[in-house]
Amino acid sequence: MDLNQQAEHLANTYADAILRLSYTYLKNTQDAQDVCQTVFVKLLTEPREFESPRHERAYILRMAANACKDLLKSPWRKRTCALEACMEVPAPEAEDGSLLAAVNQLPAHYRAVIYLFYYEGYDAREIGQILGVPTATVHTRLARGRAKLKELLGGYGYEQTV
Repeated sequence: MDLNQQAEHLANTYADAILRLSYTYLKNTQDAQDVCQTVFVKLLTEPREFESPRHERAYILRMAANACKDLLKSPWRKRTCALEACMEVPAPEAEDGSLLAAVNQLPAHYRAVIYLFYYEGYDAREIGQILGVPTATVHTRLARGRAKLKELLGGYGYEQTV
């Protein structure tokens, strides 16, 4: 497979998953796109062999998670102002009380495990491998993330009390 075919295969197969995972960490579409591009460049410039498509997917998502963490702790990011903060007209936000708004309020480590578990279908052991944390930590983060979501959404059944 030549470089163009490989790039097309990677983009068609993994771009959406990388973007969604990156967005859960960064809460910014442009930064998520930058992480996606960074992951693809690394994969194309440093080719690797994988045991199976599942191993390849897990490896790529792990690369994306690590790239997001690197971006979040970079000094440049801490010294700059987000474009959204400088704009006069804010972008539309998720409605208060919606699941998206509640998930976006969670700390990054809870958002990541909830995304990988519910949207990508990984089990706790696989999530632990992708994020580089023990399986028990994944279970803890899932439980705490669910508890925080329940609290944010108003309790069991998500009904609001008056």
